[in-house]
Amino acid sequence: MNLLLSFAILIHFSTHFYGNCIPDNVQLGSQTTLVVPGLYILGFVGRAFILETSQPVPNFRVGLTVEAVEGKYVCSFDVFLGDFKVWSSSHLSRFFTSEKCVLGLTWDGDLQLTGRDDELGWRTATYGQGIQRLQLSNTGNLVLVDELNMIKWQSFHFPTNVMLWGQRLDVGTILTSLPTNDSNSYFSFEIQRKKLVLFLNSGTFKYSYWEFNPEKPVEISFVRLASNGLQIFNDESHKIAQIPSKRLQLLRFLAVENTTGNLGLYYYSTKTMKLEASFRALRNKCDEPNFCAADEICTVSNKCSCLEIKGYSRNFCRNSRVEMMEIRGAVSILRDVNRKIVNGTRESCADSCIDDCTCVGALFTSGNSECYLYEELRGVKEGGAGGRNGAGDGGRGLGDVSFMVKVLKGGKGGKTLKKWVLVLIVVGDGLVLFFHLTNEDILHKKENIKSTDQY
Repeated sequence: MNLLLSFAILIHFSTHFYGNCIPDNVQLGSQTTLVVPGLYILGFVGRAFILETSQPVPNFRVGLTVEAVEGKYVCSFDVFLGDFKVWSSSHLSRFFTSEKCVLGLTWDGDLQLTGRDDELGWRTATYGQGIQRLQLSNTGNLVLVDELNMIKWQSFHFPTNVMLWGQRLDVGTILTSLPTNDSNSYFSFEIQRKKLVLFLNSGTFKYSYWEFNPEKPVEISFVRLASNGLQIFNDESHKIAQIPSKRLQLLRFLAVENTTGNLGLYYYSTKTMKLEASFRALRNKCDEPNFCAADEICTVSNKCSCLEIKGYSRNFCRNSRVEMMEIRGAVSILRDVNRKIVNGTRESCADSCIDDCTCVGALFTSGNSECYLYEELRGVKEGGAGGRNGAGDGGRGLGDVSFMVKVLKGGKGGKTLKKWVLVLIVVGDGLVLFFHLTNEDILHKKENIKSTDQY
């Protein structure tokens, strides 16, 4: 019954503004109102489209939306390419309301979202600037213009997790995903002076998990999404690099996926009649930072298994009797530049983690003598030496990689670094992971046991 009611209200709202009834602009004094249901309806979405472009499907449309989220109703103003949301007023801050959701362009030129008792939930703050109307361009840019068609406000200046074709993003711009199931965790794509970087932001920690470095050591000024890829330019507006599309079709947008943190370039497939990815930065599930939970490892078969390590604990501050165990065949895809130590050795990297009571693991790369410390065991996967994620190091090898975990010390003595070997036991169709401190020659003699070096 609830689903039928939701569908009926959605049709009522949408058809009133759809098709030829949709104007090509919104004038001063215009208002669009959606009634918010009095009772909470799980899965409810009510939408009124008020603008759309004239190009062939998929075209851009702008809608006022009421959506059921976490026991409340969210009022938002959204831009869609087909059915894919490419911009939203609620991306960074949701406006919860009741009774009604109103979009209005005031007589003094301020575009606003209001709710019950005219509560203000979002605005462009463009009052007093001579605004005449709201328009939607063929590139998906939502703009407020004056009587001379000069742009006074545009959605392109407030990017979310999407970059549209033709859009330019300057150095320092950050695209952010919506929060994951953990409200303190989200993904971001950052345009830095030397490289493009994907980050997992978790509480106070910020871990990078993919990078794109131009082959030449040059500084980046801005990026632009072209028909055949993401183009990178320097301060003289010369193209210095490009992340190419794998398809001949026109690219429509770049997006940081909200659930996986992957970065994709998307085109419209006339064969499937859907938006498809022509490029993805992360090549397999184990490279996705949240594919496995904390204290789990991602296997070569893209499955997650618990890191059941004897002596491992999340809090070592109360016990100084600890040591580092090196796990051969394991690596972390995450890097925290704020917990990075350079020009050290594997042993000094281990000592740094031992001396830091918040550290639970460390990663050392011999090729550039870099040490990374971790406050949680996340992003761990089976792997060996070499580049990061198969991309992002510009083709430069990182040499041997040593992943170490802090454990409670079994005996007496000073700081120690022991080698553990990650092994797989094949049991039927499943895999059981465990760590064993033993002689490597013994492992090779046991039946049905394979070291990760054999993959």
